[in-house]
Amino acid sequence: MTTTLPATPAHWIEQLWQSVTEGDESAATDLVLRALDAGWEPESILLDLIAPVQGRVGEEWAANRFSVAQEHAATAINDRAIAALSHRTRTEPGEQPRRLAVACVDGEWHALPARLVAEVFRLRGWYVDYLGAQVPTHHLISHIHRTGPEAVALSGSIATHLPTAHAAVTAVQATGTPVLVGGAAFGDRGQYASLLGADLWAPDARTAAARLHQSPLPRPSAPHQPVDDLPHLSDQEYTLVSRTRPALVRTVMAGLAERFPPMRDYDRAQRDRTGEDIAHIVEFLATALYLDRADLFTGFLTWTARILDARGVPTHSLLPALALLRAELKDFPRTTHMIDRATDHLTGAGAVHVTDTRNPA
Repeated sequence: MTTTLPATPAHWIEQLWQSVTEGDESAATDLVLRALDAGWEPESILLDLIAPVQGRVGEEWAANRFSVAQEHAATAINDRAIAALSHRTRTEPGEQPRRLAVACVDGEWHALPARLVAEVFRLRGWYVDYLGAQVPTHHLISHIHRTGPEAVALSGSIATHLPTAHAAVTAVQATGTPVLVGGAAFGDRGQYASLLGADLWAPDARTAAARLHQSPLPRPSAPHQPVDDLPHLSDQEYTLVSRTRPALVRTVMAGLAERFPPMRDYDRAQRDRTGEDIAHIVEFLATALYLDRADLFTGFLTWTARILDARGVPTHSLLPALALLRAELKDFPRTTHMIDRATDHLTGAGAVHVTDTRNPA
């Protein structure tokens, strides 16, 4: 695909979007390198050109206009464009570069945000160890002991990985290494990052690099246990819900056909997708219990309602599933409170501010 590059950033973004959606890796890479030759700063190419296109990829998936395969293909093209830019702009760090380890939380496959963070720090002269997607915590700790980074940057896009992120933050801090976190999982204002005891939250790579450039993060204080940050975990509601998730999903699925008659006509694929949706609901409920944040669960249900609407499934189909889930968990006061609050929001009674905590891109 041959294009004439326009002058405005919006047009550059549109040209990259066209290349990505057409699956034209060569055109996308060529566009990014031409932007560099045309005078764009490398950091701006990463954060003001590639990142907005990737965000749009996620939006298209959520609107049911992209399949999972299309989303993965587009992400892979953006990742390779980043690699081409990195190769073109690579410089050797100074004699005593500051060192940063960048990793995704274990279970987190959405690695592009972490890749952008790693590249921005590299451009600013840091020696960066980019460890990629879903890094098990014990491997991350081994890496810290072997390389001694100044800090660790943890990325998470899906809120259900926050309990794992909490364990990783605590383990890294136990080595005397401060932890910077970022990504949609931690909330639009970093509200969940502070609950998990992270040393710093940044809304984007540019902010993170600017903050650490000012001064090193202080070394963590004495080691502690995750329950020290979240004393409400002592009521065991999170543990019981998370451990019984498969049984809860089966129970809800068994009762749903009676409560939601259209489901009786679902084919196998529709039933499988419904089961996946219910499993996600239980996962987010467990995570909300872990953090003791009802807004996280309400936010996820609001997001799910939008996804179902894009699939042509009515929002009210969520209500019988929530009712069945509440009946199974009626003896858990924090749990029933969260289900009731989400139900009230979906039915329009007492709307609350919610945060999108699940970003597939």
